[in-house]
Amino acid sequence: MPYRTLNPDNLIATVEKLENRISERFPGCGLAKVCAELTEISRDSRRKVKEASEPNIPLRVAVAVVLVLGVALLAYVGTIIEVKRDAENLFGVLEGIDSAVNILLVTGAGIYFLSTLESRWHRERALKDLHELRSIVHVIDMHQLTKDPSRDSKVGTPTPSSPQRLLTPFELSRYLDYCSEMLSLAAKVAALYAQGTRDPLIIATASDLGQITSDISAKIWQKITLVHRQIATEPPESAGPLFPLPASPNPEPPNS
Repeated sequence: MPYRTLNPDNLIATVEKLENRISERFPGCGLAKVCAELTEISRDSRRKVKEASEPNIPLRVAVAVVLVLGVALLAYVGTIIEVKRDAENLFGVLEGIDSAVNILLVTGAGIYFLSTLESRWHRERALKDLHELRSIVHVIDMHQLTKDPSRDSKVGTPTPSSPQRLLTPFELSRYLDYCSEMLSLAAKVAALYAQGTRDPLIIATASDLGQITSDISAKIWQKITLVHRQIATEPPESAGPLFPLPASPNPEPPNS
């Protein structure tokens, strides 16, 4: 069913479109570069998730070889055991049984190790990629950190380290909304790894990343709500700049 799973191609197209929107609205800004990194990560994730879903033929051949060798050794041990009723041969029979049990245990351990090796490789790669996504989520959070609409530039004296405020309320609203969209898309990229596996650790890590992005987005939307209130209560001519970012000569409509 096409509407029951995430489509990696559509997800990448959405991230690319968001990158273009940010670049057109705020040309040359750092947020556009972060979104470009997210686009690259999305493309890599599509390839890695596809590779993880494909069988590792050499590894499975190795498992089959170990299984055949184990069965052959068991058969050989069975052929050299001579079952006789005299007490002199009892010790040899017990040694043969002990050898067969040892071979069986070693063969089983080898098969288990090789059969789980593929899933452990996939888990290690997926956790590494999810850690990279977690890092870029915190980078996005840093970009919206100082964008506080509750700070009134007309109150108090700014210090040399105070952030400059050259964004209009509308531009600030768009900037924060872009951050929220990037967080949501990063969580969807993480969900690609979770939907293609039953590994509980990968699923839990992807879910944890989704919760982190949801919490940060909630904080961002509190800021957006404050900006919308300012836009609704202040006349257009009094809406001065808030934060430093260049504006595009062709602004998007409010619903962009």
